[in-house]
Amino acid sequence: MQVAVTVEGQRGLTWPRWQRIVLAVEELGFAGLYRSDHFLDAQPPDQDSLELWISLTWLACHTRRIEFGPLVTPLSFRHPVHTARMAKDVDDLSGGRLVLGLGAGWGGGEREHRSFGFELLPVSERFARFEEGLTIIRQLLRSDRPVTFEGRYYRLENASLLPRPQRAGGPPIMIGGNGPKRVLPLAAKYADEWNAVYRTPVQFAELNGCLDALIAQSGRSPDYVIRSQMKGLVFGADQHELQNRLNGRTVSELQEGGLVAGVPSQIVDQLCQLAEVGVQKVMLQWTDLDDIAGLEVFANTVLSQLPDTHSIDE
Repeated sequence: MQVAVTVEGQRGLTWPRWQRIVLAVEELGFAGLYRSDHFLDAQPPDQDSLELWISLTWLACHTRRIEFGPLVTPLSFRHPVHTARMAKDVDDLSGGRLVLGLGAGWGGGEREHRSFGFELLPVSERFARFEEGLTIIRQLLRSDRPVTFEGRYYRLENASLLPRPQRAGGPPIMIGGNGPKRVLPLAAKYADEWNAVYRTPVQFAELNGCLDALIAQSGRSPDYVIRSQMKGLVFGADQHELQNRLNGRTVSELQEGGLVAGVPSQIVDQLCQLAEVGVQKVMLQWTDLDDIAGLEVFANTVLSQLPDTHSIDE
């Protein structure tokens, strides 16, 4: 299993914080760094944030090893042409390390869409727009011929992105979400990676089996799609620190809610359980953006205990 870090960019992310986190994740041996793409949280108070693609451009220029990307960027904020174009260029800049995480638009994002004038749309229309956008992004990145598209939400006529991506087909597309009726069919059809959110091992295994069946129905091999998961994290270097962070909750309660929680040995056990049900990559939410020392402790006490793994490509 690959272990990556993810941060919420709308919860106080500033340039100094981002730069420290990026360099720490690169140096400490994590597989990657991901971040959300939001203006605001569902509820106040509003906090500092950084624009997604500008922050990823800085990361691309100042790291050499880690994967990175949005977890995930909603097509409700940007036209798919802009998303495809920026993703291609940032991926080229990084030497081919971007994972393009895409989403339809978070259901809890009504406030940010209303505040900044974006249309979230009702769920059925939101996903219809999302599928059109996925089609356009894939074609622009992967077809060397000009793209013409006539849809309800988007229209292209003989459109090409030049220069062509340095990586064949451009960055891999990750689709995030748990929905069996809408998200999984789209992941089966369009995704190179599916990212589940806050699922227990049992819940993940069930969704993973559904995805396998849908991919087979689409004519692709299930092995073609990487399986990852974003998980909340409550970590303590020892029992004393853990108890201070649990705030009256128990490790079992947090696990049942889809989080990873505990001291290092407990975290390792939970990550191994996830690997056993097919999770190939986990993105752990690091909520304290100033706690670089804690990130180092996690790397030294958890990453070092995980069984030897090979890269997903191998």
